[in-house]
Amino acid sequence: MEWVPIVFVTFKALVLGTGMYFAIKWHFDQEKKEKKRALLRAGGKVVAVFVLLVLALGFVTFILARKLGLDLPLS
Repeated sequence: MEWVPIVFVTFKALVLGTGMYFAIKWHFDQEKKEKKRALLRAGGKVVAVFVLLVLALGFVTFILARKLGLDLPLS
């Protein structure tokens, strides 16, 4: 029996097996990275909405205080 086909088939199986392992690992890591990115994006949206609401509340408070005749100097 010749040794060349046995060596080449074994080598091919090792190379393809290693390639499949790293392909699956890469896809799994990309999924984790995407979940992390989505979580950071959602957190950023929450912070932006909170800042806008705080600014709007301050503006409405300032307008209401002016209408009620309260003296609120900025300096």
